[in-house]
Amino acid sequence: MIEEEDQLPTHEVRTALLALLDEAGTVTATQAAARLGYSSGLCSFHLRQLARYGRIEEAPRGGGGRGGARPWRLRTAQEAAAGPEGFGELARGLEDESYQRWLASRDAAPEEWRRDEAFSEIVHLTPEEMTAVAEAVRSALAPYRARETDAGARPAGARPVAVVSRVFPLLPGDEAGRAARAATRGGRDPRGRRRG
Repeated sequence: MIEEEDQLPTHEVRTALLALLDEAGTVTATQAAARLGYSSGLCSFHLRQLARYGRIEEAPRGGGGRGGARPWRLRTAQEAAAGPEGFGELARGLEDESYQRWLASRDAAPEEWRRDEAFSEIVHLTPEEMTAVAEAVRSALAPYRARETDAGARPAGARPVAVVSRVFPLLPGDEAGRAARAATRGGRDPRGRRRG
């Protein structure tokens, strides 16, 4: 099964479904469609593909288990095999791939969507402050979460936008940390662009 998993190409719908399953635990194709803004048929197709390649599995159905919508969940065996990082490592890789696809196609997007915000900051925090920063980011996004399940709450022209935040301590001697600090001091974002 692992060999098959490596052969499943990345796809923006599958990426979104995996992230949603990580957040929600279980979802049906109909629920995924309401949350992500795709059709239920499209979500159903990609959920079956993810199951075929061993990424997800059917979850037990409530209320007796026969008929009705089919719930899906991340595959338990995969999470155990992935170790303590679990699904997080897979999700981070998919986020990075989605971002690279965006960078490759940004020039073809409508003018109003050609902007993106990428920034990196190195700050000195206590563990409690680090938790507070993460909570502040979650709170800033909270007013928009209802739009995932209520399409009527979405303003005209709204579309899914990835907001990725990683708050983690840098280790002493971390080369990536030194590069990030240098970029921050130079007033440039991680892609080398001058901050506005």
